[in-house]
Amino acid sequence: MGNQAGGATVSSAKTYHVAVLMGGWANEREVSLMSGAGIADALQMKGHRVTQIDMGRDVAQRLAEAAPDVVFNALHGVPGEDGSVQGMLDLMGIPYTHSGLATSVIAIDKQLTKQALVPHGIPMPGGRIVSCGELYERDPLPRPYVLKPVNEGSSVGVAIITEESNVGNPIARSAEGPWQEFDELLAEPFIKGRELTTAVIDGPDGPRALGVTELIIEHGFYDYEHKYTEGRTQHVCPAQVPSEIAALCEQYAVKAHEVLGCHGTSRTDYRWDDEQGENGLFVLETNTQPGMTPLSLVPEQAKHAGIDYAELVDMLVREALRVHGSKPAGGADG
Repeated sequence: MGNQAGGATVSSAKTYHVAVLMGGWANEREVSLMSGAGIADALQMKGHRVTQIDMGRDVAQRLAEAAPDVVFNALHGVPGEDGSVQGMLDLMGIPYTHSGLATSVIAIDKQLTKQALVPHGIPMPGGRIVSCGELYERDPLPRPYVLKPVNEGSSVGVAIITEESNVGNPIARSAEGPWQEFDELLAEPFIKGRELTTAVIDGPDGPRALGVTELIIEHGFYDYEHKYTEGRTQHVCPAQVPSEIAALCEQYAVKAHEVLGCHGTSRTDYRWDDEQGENGLFVLETNTQPGMTPLSLVPEQAKHAGIDYAELVDMLVREALRVHGSKPAGGADG
């Protein structure tokens, strides 16, 4: 049986022409290319016709020429994750996977995400946006604290400032760090403890959490290099945490998915100070375009939940068509 949405029935047997949009020019280009290649292979295994598009400035023209039934958005960072590509696809009338324009605008901005989630009872670290010029005069928060770009993903440009940090006190203009790349940064208190994450996927019965993974890093924190370099991070799935913490992670992840208006899939990341119990659990961010590489967390949690990679990718395509309504022309029936 197909699912009804927007007056369209999406059959679980029908196959489609899917354009996989990947690459682009963001910091996470290489990860996006890896995600896109895996997604394309999986979709072909499921019988779909696939057009791979490495996004350039001519992306609208290339999409118009390809005339896909649906776009699989495998982009990470700007402009694939911030609402820009979503707005273009909305104007072109092409259904697409993952979240829409408004959700993307909010979720990629860490400060806007706080403003959306905290009033709904989701705990997040405090902090404020600071100009980099201010950093050279004084610390914005007591050390240790975290500095991160307001609207980048995959822990790009994150720095932890401690008393032992070799950046000066206050931070020296010549010191290497994200203050050399961005005009403004978000300063947050550093939360000691453990790295946890929970993926959420949509289905006919609404969003559901797939579980909780703990990320164990030998040195440093879960930054871009640890995320995408094999062997740098140990994934423990399911996480060995008390049942009440696992339940809270799943509850907060689903709530964040719903409050932000996410579609398809999302992943919510946490820091948990296990000495503080439930009061030590804080949401760091909700990612609307989680990675789909062999090292990525959403496919790993899906596999643990009994959903293999190809099935997960196929589910996201069909969910996109269920939400947006299937496009009447250009299909590739198998």
